[in-house]
Order: sequence, then structure tokens, then C-alpha cells
Amino acid sequence: MVFIASPNHKTLTLNLNPKTTTLRTLRNQIEQNSIMPITHQRLFISQSLQLSTQDDSTLLSDLGIGPLSTLTLHTPYFGGTQPHRYAFLTAKPPPNYVAGLGRGATGFTTRSDIGPARSNPPPIGAGVGREKPEEEEEDQGYDENQRFDEFEGNDMGLFASAEYDEDDDKADAVYAAIDERMKSRRKDRKEALKKEEEDKFHASNLNYPELFAGLKRKLHTLSDQEWESLTEIGDYSWKNRKRGKFESFVPVPDTLLEKARQEQQHVASVNPRNTDLTALGEGKGTVMKLKLDRLSDSVSGLTSVDANGYLTDLRSMNMNITSSSDISDIKKSRTLFRSLRESNPKHPHGWIASARLEEVAGKLKEARKIIEQGCHECPKSEDVWLEACRLVSPCEAKAVAAMGVKQIPNSVNLWMKAAHLEHDKLAKMRVLRKALDRSDENLRSVRLWKAVTELCDDEDTRVTLYRAVEVCPWELQFWTGLARLETYEAAKKILNNAREHHPKERAIWVEAAKLEEAKGNMSMVGKLIERGIKLLQGQGLVIDRETWMKDAENVERAGHVATCHAIIQNTVGLGVEEEDRKRTWRADADECMKRGSIETARAIYAHALTVFLTKKSIWREAAMFEKSHGTKESLDALLRRAVKYLPQVEYFWLMAAKENWLAGDVHAARVILEEACKFIPNSEGILLAAFKLEFENHELERARMLLGKARARVDTGRVWMKSAIFERELGNSDEEKKFLEEGLMHFPSFFKLWLMLGQLEERLNEFKKAKAAYDSGLKHCSNCIPLWLSLANLEEKINGLSKARAVLTTARKKNSRNPELWLASVQAELRRGNKKEAETLMAKALQECPNSGILWAASIEMVPSPQRKTKCRDACKNCGDKDPHVKVAWAKLLWHERKIDKTRNMLNEAVTIAPDIGDFWTIYYKFELQNGTEENQKDVLKRCVSAQPKHGEKWQSISKAVENSHQPTEALLKRAVVALRKEESAATAKNEQ
Repeated sequence: MVFIASPNHKTLTLNLNPKTTTLRTLRNQIEQNSIMPITHQRLFISQSLQLSTQDDSTLLSDLGIGPLSTLTLHTPYFGGTQPHRYAFLTAKPPPNYVAGLGRGATGFTTRSDIGPARSNPPPIGAGVGREKPEEEEEDQGYDENQRFDEFEGNDMGLFASAEYDEDDDKADAVYAAIDERMKSRRKDRKEALKKEEEDKFHASNLNYPELFAGLKRKLHTLSDQEWESLTEIGDYSWKNRKRGKFESFVPVPDTLLEKARQEQQHVASVNPRNTDLTALGEGKGTVMKLKLDRLSDSVSGLTSVDANGYLTDLRSMNMNITSSSDISDIKKSRTLFRSLRESNPKHPHGWIASARLEEVAGKLKEARKIIEQGCHECPKSEDVWLEACRLVSPCEAKAVAAMGVKQIPNSVNLWMKAAHLEHDKLAKMRVLRKALDRSDENLRSVRLWKAVTELCDDEDTRVTLYRAVEVCPWELQFWTGLARLETYEAAKKILNNAREHHPKERAIWVEAAKLEEAKGNMSMVGKLIERGIKLLQGQGLVIDRETWMKDAENVERAGHVATCHAIIQNTVGLGVEEEDRKRTWRADADECMKRGSIETARAIYAHALTVFLTKKSIWREAAMFEKSHGTKESLDALLRRAVKYLPQVEYFWLMAAKENWLAGDVHAARVILEEACKFIPNSEGILLAAFKLEFENHELERARMLLGKARARVDTGRVWMKSAIFERELGNSDEEKKFLEEGLMHFPSFFKLWLMLGQLEERLNEFKKAKAAYDSGLKHCSNCIPLWLSLANLEEKINGLSKARAVLTTARKKNSRNPELWLASVQAELRRGNKKEAETLMAKALQECPNSGILWAASIEMVPSPQRKTKCRDACKNCGDKDPHVKVAWAKLLWHERKIDKTRNMLNEAVTIAPDIGDFWTIYYKFELQNGTEENQKDVLKRCVSAQPKHGEKWQSISKAVENSHQPTEALLKRAVVALRKEESAATAKNEQ
């Protein structure tokens, strides 16, 4: 292969062998590839060595050309073939032109030269053919300092003669933008570093005012009691301490102490000998004057009193008059009210105010006398007669009331007061009936009829209500009350009559529906509500959805469930947009449950299920509602409807089977799962649920058969895991290992199989194989934390702490910010007694995972008891108030301080936030066993069984033990408490040693 460098700066590659190729063949190849005639070709091996053109049959190798050699091809220029030459190459240079001046070259002089090698360059803007300005025609000489710059030196003037155009302007703008960008990038970092340095400087050089500035700002939160309890700092200066040595203290004389005692003493009487009565009277007079100024106004020299306002003031006055100022006030007020009564004797409030003033003054006899005069002067005033009934003695009150109703026979308040004064039921009835018969106005009084109705028995009430609806047909309560007392047919007529008088009242239709429900006509209930809504809408009324739903809740509390359902069915969708129905109805059901309206919520779910037949979320919420508030039959009926409309959803099949199994009906659960397998034959969940049902009921052969069917149909890692667990429960270690190895062949990334294989080898004391299993699992599942923890525990068991420490360090590098790995490292150090190393690791862990509740809980237990409360506050700041691990750690501290109620509340919050963690239930149950009642213990046990916890370090070690495989949650909880007690006893004994 030979390379030819052509004149057009391109390289030709010729696949030729220099040992067999002649120069003629080379030229022909060049002619074919470059279209250059052989006669024009000039080949050079180097710049000065040209190939001979005499003998074209010479081999290239004989000419010194070898493989991968490069030849240069030149073409001679003949007449008419020379390329275009640029004009400036032949043009005459401009005056003062110096070659290379643009690159920084300068002229020089020799001894043979006269004058400088070049003249000064033309000024900027003076090109070829331009005339110089007149002021610059004179030679100003050459000065090196003219081009000197402090920053750029003598290179400043290299381009001084160049013309500054638009391109230069754009270039300068681009460079300026780049500079600004670079400055802004460095600006943030510089400012951050500067701020950090300033903070460090201020932190290390704080003066006392700055040190306590934060505490000063918090002083506004102190209460008055806290502020008063602050101790005085005192004067501890050296000068005062030195002077204090020579200070003498003189006892206080007895006269001064006696005077202080008299000033602080409270007396009920005034001693004229020791009191300045003149000054006291002036002061009391001033106070009285201010009070009277507020009660009176002066108009044209006459004084008037607002009796109504004074009545209000009298109600708030103290009845005990012990001072001379109060006596003086009473006298002046009495004078004012006397003037008011005399000037306007027909004003009833003046008499009432005067009587109450005397009552306040303690002169009840005078008050009765005044109010009696008021009754004579104002016989038509209802308020005066009522005040008289109040002031007179009980035996005289009836007579006063009788006189009052004679004067004002239409006063309902007076008749009610007269009835109230009677103590016998018949006497009260007699007074009220007399009031009704006295005038037509009283006959139409709803208040009187209601009072009469309350005093009557059932038979008299019905008769009374018949008369009441005749004279007061506008009162709806009379119609509805009468309908409740009558028979079915009579009640229907009464409600129809009521509807004629009240065509726009919804309560009549609700009462009609309740009547039909009480009769047992359930089909008519919905029709009546639907018809009533249509007629009310025809009357022009707007159906308020919220009002009707409140009526449904009230009807439910009255025990009319069918009416409640009918109201919800016909009104729950009114005014709700189609896209908002699902969200709105779910919110309505939640609110009804919070208020205790269970049937109303059930009706809302029932209506929603008729609209959203294929919505899994609605069916699921309805099922959970029935599970919490319904019966077994209602839940079973709902789930059967769910699997009818959603047969492909395994959740409802599984829930139905589980509820029947928990109820003790194993056969029904088995039938449901068999039916589910017909609709979803390849469902992993259903097949495993059927296996669990048979396994828990000790049908081992059926369980083994179902697992084989599951492996054949589904073939998932979970199925292989269940198969291995089944053999482990039976004690077949070989079969267990076989299933695990076969499952790992199919699913090498299913970490639970690797974990179980390692645990199996540990049980068999094959530690090397266990380690190999964990290592293999980590190759496929490097992010599996349980595998790392199991490997670390195994290394600690067989090789000591150093190996376990290395494993945990590697795990933390591959799984950063994982609190479980950090906690395992800390616990490993604590088990070996390396407390300082554990504290160091915990500090690093909290820096990397500052929001981890597990780490903060462990950190609280590591610090000494006096520091734990502060640590708990720090944990709450970083993790928030909803972290269950922090709450349990704080509860332990409160438990240690014997704060039982606070501990119980804290533990209750923890199990409410995280009910799936069994360790929390263990601590809670242990606490109640020691400090709670039997009722509290049963409640915690019941809640734990309902929660079915699955997680927790200590809980899993007990629940997953082979001997506890079929134990219920209640037994597991009690065993966990026993294990916790043993652990605490061992820790206490170790600390004592």
C-alpha cells in the first residue's frame, strides 16, 4: 500500500506492492484516480529527491519505496494553467508598511542605517489612500511608553492601528458575557464560604449580649408568675462586696411595723378617731358623681334617667352594701327615680327600676310598696305585673297574678306565670284552660296550647290536639303530633289535611313515610319520598340536599331505617356533578360515620354501588364499612354481590373466604375458594389462600396437593417459598432444601429464598454453606438489607466482631443512608462492650440519616438517664411528632419516671400510628400488665389481635419460630412479653456486675 499526497491536499491510497509494481503502473494508477495525465506528474520521495522518469519499468522497491510510503505529487504550471493570484501579492505595499507588524514584530536599526528602521504607524482610521489630518502631519517621534499599560505591559498597542468595527463589538460583548457568567458561578461559592467563615468567627467570638440575645427574645413568652419567680441578680461587684463588710443593719421600730399592719388591714367599719372622714367623704363623692354622670344627662336644666339601662345595671350590682359610698349612691339614685316617677307616673320602667333599687338596698318592703303603686298607676303594663309577682311573697303571688290577668286578659306571659305559680297539675291545667277560654287571641296562642298538651295524658292530648289544629292550623307540630297518636287510617287523613294547609313542608312527607314504615308497607316508603320531592319541586321549592340528609339522620335516630334509606336514595345525588359524585359520596359517608349515623352511611354506600357497579374502590370501602359496623350476614351478602359484578378481582374472593374462616365455617370458605379458582384459575393469591386454609386446619395432604398445583400453574418465587415453609413445618429438611434450590434456579433474584436457605444451613450448623448462600444471594440482590444483616450476624458468630464490622461497612457503602445497617453496626459494638465506638457510629449515623426514628430511639437509650429528655426533644424536632419509634422511646422514659397516664397515652399513639409492628404491642401489653386494670389489658389484647402485627425485630423472632407456627396472635403476644422480661432481667444483671 502506497500513499500519494496530491496538490489539492488530499491523500490517495493505492493498494500496490512495491516489490512487484513498476513506476509505469504507479503513474497509470495515479492517472485513473486523480485524472492527472502522466506527462504532468512529478513524484517526489522527499522535498529534494524526485523520481527518475527515464526508465518506467523500474520496480518501486528499487527506487527506495516501501510499503506504507508516502510520495508527494507536484504539477508544473504551464501557460494559461496557473491559478488566480491575489492582487495584494503583486501590489505595491502601502507607506510605512512593516511585514509582521500585526504579529507584534517591530523594526530595528543597524549602524549602516540612518534613522529608525520604520516610521510611526498610521493612526487608527487612516488607511491606504487617505490623507492624514493636518494636526498629525508633523512627525511627533516615537515613544515606547505610549504603548505601555500597567496590566498588559508593552503589548497594549499591538492592535492600536486596527479599525474597531461591529465584529469587534460583538466579540467584546460575548467575552464580557462569559466573564459575567464565570463571576456569577464563583459568586455563590464565594459568598457561601464567606458566610461560613463569618459564622465561625462570630460563634467563636461571641460577646455576652449576643450570647444571650436568643434567650432575651423569648422573655415575652413568660407569664407574670414566672417573671415574679425569677431571682434577683444582686450586686456582686467587688466595690459593693468590700463595702458590705462594714454595713450595719438597724432593727425596724415597732411603730413602723404597727403602721404597716394597720394599712394592710381590711375592716368592715370606720373608726372616726383614726380616719379622716372629710377626705374619705370627698373621695366617695367623686366616685358617686362619676357613676351618676354615666346614668344621667342634663337637658335644659332637667335631669332624666334611662330606666331601662339602669335596670340592666341593677341586675349586675352587688347586693351587699357595706360602705358609706354605697349608701350615698343609693340615696342619690332614690332621689332621681322619685323625680322620674313624679314627672312621668305612667312610665312602667320607672316603677320597676325604683322597686329593684330598693331591693338592692335591702328594703324589700319598700320595694313591694313601690311596685304596688306601679300596678295602680300602670295597670296595663305586663312587665309591672310580672315584677310584682316576683317581688311579693309566694302566698300573695297568685293573687297578684289573678289581678294582673283581670287587667290584661290577653297577656300570655301573665297566664303562663299564673300557671307556673300553681303546684298541682290539675290547678295548672285549670289556669291554662281558663286562659284559652278568656279571649280569641289567647285561643290562637301556640304557646298556651303546647303547655296544655304537655300536661295532658294520651287520650286528652289527642282531643286537645284536634282542637289545636282547628284554631292553629298553621302550626305543623300539632298536625304531626296528632298523626302519631291516631290510628293508621286516621293518621293518613290528618297528614293529607296538613298537606293542604302546608303544601311546601317536607316534614309532612317524611311523617307519611314513617307512618307507612311503621305499618310495614316498605314499598310505599320510597314512593312517598319520591312523590313528595317531585311535588315540592313543582311548588317552586329548591331541594336542599344537606337539609334532607340531616332529616335522614334524624329519622335514623328515631328508628325508621327504611325512611332513612329512601331519603338518601332520592336526595343524595341532587346538585352533585357527575364527575364529583364518587368523591362527594365517599366524603358524605365518612362524615356520617363520624357523627354515628351508621344507617345513613350504609344507605349512601348502597346508592353509590348502584351507580358505580364496577368500581373496586367503592366496593372495597363498602366491604370495610360492613366489616366494622355490620353483621356477618350483611358483609357476606355484600361480598357475594361484589364477586358477582367483579369476578376477576381476587380481593373480594379472599375477603369472603377469610371472613367465613374466622367465623368458624371452614366448609363455606373452601367452597368460596373453589368457586374463585373457576373464575381466576391462575391466581397466586387464591391458590395460596386455599393452601393456608388446609394447612391451618391440619389437612396436610390437601395442602401439599394445592402447592403442587400452584407450582404447576403459577410458578412464582412466593409459591416455592411457601412450599419450603410447608416442609420446614413438617421437619423435612431435605425436602425444604430441595425446594429452595429448585426455586432459586427459577428465581435467583427472590431474596427470601436465599435467606431461608442460609437460615436452614445455620440450623444444621453448616456455617460455611450458610455463608456461601448469603454471599450468593448478595450477588443477585445486593440491595437486600436482611441478607446483609444475616451475613453480619453469622460472621460475628463464627469469626468475631472484625469480620462482622467489615461486612456491615461494605453494606453501608453499597446501601447508603440506610438506618437499619447503621443500627446493626451500633448494636454489634454494644454487644462487645465497645461503648465509645458505638457512640461514634451513632453520631455518624444521625448525620447521614437525621430523620430516622429507629436511630433516634436507639440513641435515646444509649445516653445516660439525665440526658434522655433532651435527646427526646431533639428526636421530635428531627423526626416530627408522628414517629412511632420516638414515641415508644419517650414512653419508656416516662414509664421510668412513673408518669403512668402520659406513658399510656404515648404508647397508645404509637400503636395507632404503626399497628403492624409487634414490638410496640409487646411493650404496651407489658405496661398494662404492670400498671393497668384488667379491662385495659383485655382492650390492648383485643386490639393487638385485630391488628395482626407482622413486623418488629423481636416479634418476628418469636412469630417465625418453628414451634410457634400455628399459634394465635394472643399467644404470640404473651410469649413476646415473657421474652422481653427475660431480656430486661439479663440486662439489669449485667449492669449490676
